Parts: sequence; structure tokens; C-alpha cells
Amino acid sequence: MTVLVTGTAGFIGFHVARRLLAEGYEVVGFDNVTDYYDTSLKRARLELLAAHKDFRFIEANLADADAVRSAFACKPEFVVHLAAQAGVRYSLENPQAYVDANVTGFLNILENCRATAPTHLLYASSSSVYGGNKKQPYSPRDSVDHPVSLYAATKKANELMAHTYSHLFGVPATGLRFFTVYGPWGRPDMAYYKFTKAIFAGEAIDIYNNGDMYRDFTYVDDIVEGIVRLLGRPPVADPNYDVAAGGASGSWAPHRVVNIGNRRKEHLMEMVRVLERATGREAVKRFLPLQPGDVLSTWADVSDLEALIGELPHTPIEDGLLRFVDWYGRYHKVQ
Repeated sequence: MTVLVTGTAGFIGFHVARRLLAEGYEVVGFDNVTDYYDTSLKRARLELLAAHKDFRFIEANLADADAVRSAFACKPEFVVHLAAQAGVRYSLENPQAYVDANVTGFLNILENCRATAPTHLLYASSSSVYGGNKKQPYSPRDSVDHPVSLYAATKKANELMAHTYSHLFGVPATGLRFFTVYGPWGRPDMAYYKFTKAIFAGEAIDIYNNGDMYRDFTYVDDIVEGIVRLLGRPPVADPNYDVAAGGASGSWAPHRVVNIGNRRKEHLMEMVRVLERATGREAVKRFLPLQPGDVLSTWADVSDLEALIGELPHTPIEDGLLRFVDWYGRYHKVQ
């Protein structure tokens, strides 16, 4: 079977494509290899994927309707849409990039799912949609009406758009609210990556809100396991669904939203301590105020997801960051 995976030059998309290829799927990758961060890392990911005979790659922009249409010419059985303009802070600087990729680009994905009728569309949302919510752990049954960044707003827009296409055109779709994904081949704009780079270089790391922040750090292999298990479990319309009780976790349309997280939150300074142990060096710390668009804490309730596909692995941060630092040292040739 053929799976169309967008964002294959990106962190999660690369790992998903590699796992699907290992399991015998044909994968059509789609990415515009934007320079939001180091393109050489993206090219290195693509080089690994290209070594597989069942991988084909299309380099194009999601906002290009003709290019997206050509990608769907393979008539994919499944679509895993992970391409997006990522990053909370960058959305303060370049908001148009988020509308182009995350809204216009997603519309093109939905229109082609409407036309080609894949068995299941899985698309990336984000824990950022929880915004100003105070109740934790976060649940897809909770309201998400108070985003605190444009990035978060575009991800909520994706969920609303997908539900509309599920309702009007029967597109079976699952939104994936990712929680602070990390691991080998990760994104250089993420804190754990930037901290590791600075620690090895003997440079100061910027710690916002004086370190008083919590994140549900989720190892990338655990994310991939959840996605692969969900592929063959498209949502089914439930005409008796109670929206007031279940929120976005289901619908009278074939649509659902799930959290994928490690189901625990870690203090930011614990991440720093783990990195110090993994690198064998003490970090030079520079404490700064909270940045616009940041939230103080994230924590995933994954009970709805695990009721669907069984209990997922939940890699401890100590193990996951050790694997990341090992990869970082080899990739960047540092000791």
C-alpha cells in the first residue's frame, strides 16, 4: 500500500517515513525543504530515505495546489500530513508563512483527500492549541478556545477544517496533538537541541521564565508507534456522539483528535540536568523572562488514544536524551 507522507525532510516526517518503509509500505514523500532551519540536516534525512527502493520524493510547496494534486496521483491508501511551518516564537516574526503552509497548504491536502478518498488522513496538530488552559493534564475533551500564538491558532484551524471536510465529504481524519517531540535527527530550533549544542561549545543556554516551566517531553519513536498503530484505525461517525462530554475526541462525523504525549510533565531544569549528565559537562545558564507565546506547562492525557490502540511505550527522558546526545555527537562529530 502507498502512504503519502508530507514533511518527510522534517523531524517527525522523516522518522514516520523510515518506519513505514521498514514495514513494507511504499512511501511518497512531499516537502519544500524550507530554510527555517539548517537545510543540510533536512537533506541528510532525505538521503537516508532515498536509499530505499520504495521511497519517492516530491520537492514542492504545500501552497502550490498543482504540486499537491500531482502528489495525490499515486492514489494513496493513507495520508500522513506532517508538513507545516513550525515554531511558536517564529510566528511572531513571519505570520504569513504560517497562513501559507498551515492553512492554505492544509486546504490543498483536504481538497485532494476529498477527491481521492484515502482510507485515513492523519494530520499534525499540536499541544499548543491548549493555550491558556489551566486544567491539566490536557484532554482532547477540553475546550481549546484561547490560543496564545498564531502557530497555535493555525493548528486549531486545521482541526476545524478537517472536521468540516469529515462532516461534508466523509473524509476520515485524525488530528494528532503532539507534545514536545524530541530525539535523534531532531529540530535545531528546539530547546533540547540548542542546549546540547551550547553545552558542547561551552556557551550559555537561555532558560526562559527562570527555568520554572514544565513540558511533556515525548520521544520520537513513541510518537511514530502511535501513528503507525492509528493508520488502520480510521474514525467512524457516531450519530449519538455527545460533543458537550467528549469535545474533539470524536464526532457525528468520521473525525477525532487525540493527544500523543509521554503522559507526564518534566521540569525544564530536570531536562538541563539530564543533558549535563549525558554530555558530561555543566551548562552555563542564562535565566530570562517568559517569552511571548510560550506556555508554562504542558501535560498530556492520552487515555483516549490508548483506549483505541493499546498502551504505547513511554520512553523516560533520561533514556531519550541520552540517545539524542549520542546521535548529536556522531552527527556533528563532537565529543
